[in-house]
Amino acid sequence: QGDANERVYKEASRFFQRVAERTGLFFKTWMVDEGSKLSGRGLLIKIKNKGKLALGMDESYSLQIDQAQILLSANNDIGAIRGLATLIQLIGADQQGYYFKGIAIEDEPRFTWRGLLVSQPYHFMPMDVIKRTIDAMAAVKMNVLHFYISDDQGYRIESKVYPRLQEMASDGMYFTHEQVREMVQYAHQRGIRVVPEIDVPGHSTAMIYAYPHLASVQREYQLQDHWGVFDPTLDPTKSSTYTFLDSLLTEVASLFPDQYFHIGGDENTGRDWKRNPAIQAFMKENGLKTTLALQNYFN
Repeated sequence: QGDANERVYKEASRFFQRVAERTGLFFKTWMVDEGSKLSGRGLLIKIKNKGKLALGMDESYSLQIDQAQILLSANNDIGAIRGLATLIQLIGADQQGYYFKGIAIEDEPRFTWRGLLVSQPYHFMPMDVIKRTIDAMAAVKMNVLHFYISDDQGYRIESKVYPRLQEMASDGMYFTHEQVREMVQYAHQRGIRVVPEIDVPGHSTAMIYAYPHLASVQREYQLQDHWGVFDPTLDPTKSSTYTFLDSLLTEVASLFPDQYFHIGGDENTGRDWKRNPAIQAFMKENGLKTTLALQNYFN
């Protein structure tokens, strides 16, 4: 009942399928749509408004179970999805069969950002693993998938603007634009935001390997094959660096509709900046006394 987003019908259908898988019970149909009606006892979902995936979204719900029905009430479909995740956890069993115990729950999240980071550069995971991970996140009501795209070990999504990124710096392991959109839609269906990260100016060996003009020090580069903190760093004193990033981040942001974009900014040793006389001169001219101050300038 109410002004429901289409996603709640799909999630209610998925709930029925999961109940069947959990219990072995047979339902005539798993499909729930606008024409679905209660017949006697059953599950009634009441929603006031369509939900919007954004920081601070309302995820509250109430759940009441008695002998007459299961009533799941929420201000929007995202809260209803969280309530369905709780309901699947409440399935009980005894010698007579499966049941839901009578209960009353008023629930809302303590933290508005409940995230899981997936690091594709370190350990590339194909789509089926990402989807299985998103399903697990939904089961425990996590709401942000932090999707890490680029580090010293690889660049993991297609770029039509700078194709050498996937051609040279991915080892052939990357998501196409179509796959990124598929992943984002899969997460949004479950009420989960997807926040992308491209780490700059450090942890940028993959980008520098594909486009050496970005480097602070000109030398031969290779993708890193182990973990650690490395010296290769973007040159923050060249306008061409910002032209590159402006085009790349614009392209990537078009694939991820979330209001946030993570730029990393961690573990830059600053050693390559100290090795480059032109960068040292730039720092002196601009009153930047440390490489940390130059990093702040870049950010």
